[in-house]
Amino acid sequence: MDIGMLWFDNDPKAGLDAKIERAAAYYRSKYGRKPTLCFVHPTMLAKTGWPTQNPIVGDDREKSFVAAGVEVRSHRSVLPNHLWIGVNPTPEAAATR
Repeated sequence: MDIGMLWFDNDPKAGLDAKIERAAAYYRSKYGRKPTLCFVHPTMLAKTGWPTQNPIVGDDREKSFVAAGVEVRSHRSVLPNHLWIGVNPTPEAAATR
């Protein structure tokens, strides 16, 4: 994902699913399309109980999950309590870069 929307949500009572759902709803209303990919800081996944490392690879490439209909991946460059949400490019679009 090259372009996305940065969303800040530090609500301690809301779970990650709810935060992603709120961000996705706002993204849909603002940009007129459904987001398909969301990056979060690894600590946000750790709070959910989801593993933060891909057990097959055994390195820093994180496994993805689906929450609120959006693929969720962790990345250390995203600050805690922030979500980078947008549309995952199609393989065809990625090949033209």
